[in-house]
Amino acid sequence: MNANILVIDDMPDVRLSAHFLLSNHNYHVFEADSPLQAFSIIEKNAIDAILLDMNFSSDTTSGNEGLAFLTKLQQQGFNIPVIAMTGWSSVDLAVKAMQQGAGDFIEKPWDNQRLLQIIKQQLAVAGLKKQNQILKQQNEIQPQQESIVWQSRAMSQLMDDVKQLAKTDATILLTGENGTGKSSIAKMLHQMSARNQHSLVTVNMGAIPENLFESEMFGHKKGAFTDAKESRIGRFEMATQGTLFLDEIANIPLAQQAKLLRVLESNEYEMVGSSITQHANIRLISASNANFEQLIAQDKFRADLFYRLNTIELRVPSLRERPEDLLPLAQYFIKKHSMRYGKSMLAFADDVDDKLRQYSWPGNIRELSHMIERAVLLASSNIIFAKDLPIRSTPATSIAKMPFMTFAEAEQQLLQQALNKANGSAVDAAPLLGISKSAIYRRMEKYDIKT
Repeated sequence: MNANILVIDDMPDVRLSAHFLLSNHNYHVFEADSPLQAFSIIEKNAIDAILLDMNFSSDTTSGNEGLAFLTKLQQQGFNIPVIAMTGWSSVDLAVKAMQQGAGDFIEKPWDNQRLLQIIKQQLAVAGLKKQNQILKQQNEIQPQQESIVWQSRAMSQLMDDVKQLAKTDATILLTGENGTGKSSIAKMLHQMSARNQHSLVTVNMGAIPENLFESEMFGHKKGAFTDAKESRIGRFEMATQGTLFLDEIANIPLAQQAKLLRVLESNEYEMVGSSITQHANIRLISASNANFEQLIAQDKFRADLFYRLNTIELRVPSLRERPEDLLPLAQYFIKKHSMRYGKSMLAFADDVDDKLRQYSWPGNIRELSHMIERAVLLASSNIIFAKDLPIRSTPATSIAKMPFMTFAEAEQQLLQQALNKANGSAVDAAPLLGISKSAIYRRMEKYDIKT
């Protein structure tokens, strides 16, 4: 996209000369004959750089009008690079302009190549400053994500889908229980996509106060509200050309869902305190463990927003569905936590695998990581035995005590139990199994189960 340059000068021939030069070098030029007109343009258009005359007709030598413009520009939170210019050679005025926020200074009549070089430099510096702000904000908000370790059939199928979908820009909804690693799957989708040279921005939607939703997602200008002491870039802008991952998406308050839907439908939004429309260029991934059909039926989640979010739905299996991965994951975590706490490399005894499989892991991978971390901290030798694992003594369901059966047989048995408990109602049985109404109907048809 070509940069927008605003030329502010009360002399038409100066503006015409600048317009001719800049447009010939593929810049889009706006003109203003006064600071007042300039602010009207800035408030309605995304200006990338400003050429500012320091003296206007009412005051031709001091540069006070130009300095006042620079002060007001900063006060209103516009982070636009300014190149000050004047027909009066004055080192003092140049210094004052730079102190008030001007990025550079040029004397009229200007040398065309010099002016073009200054503009190019100021646009580059502005780009770096913006990128630094984005990186700083990302470091403040991005959570730590675990690596993905697997060898189970359930995860292999999911990884096949991930590899295929990562190459597209399809909107993806990740579902599954808490702690199953949905954020890690989102990270993999981004890393394998064509957008991987740009940012992956993660947002925990449940952690955003409702009154700050627009500010967090779309950004705000300095002074837009009482506590807005500095301008802030929103998550959509931070993720430009990259991936935006909205975790815990079901936690968005109903009043804010329409604002998110508008962006997803139009790819347009405005910063709080600004009337300039910005265009979103992101790949969207969201995640939740919620039952959306139930939330929609209870008028807690908009159906139209849900349809926008789940072009493709990928369900991340729980840890109890992938027992083959328990020991490899535990070995990954023991290495990770041993290095973190400066302990010599620890190892598991042979009896650990059976102990891990005897527990249902309701907290999934997150719970396993915390359990191994505690074992590492309390280890008194280089070997961790099954007795050293702080696993609850009364697990909710013991995989080891279940009769051996295939996954299909287990699924059919659980489906029948849920239907019996729900008195034959598929709608009531679905939330008992943590799946959608359509999913339970598909499985009933698969196993020819009638109610």
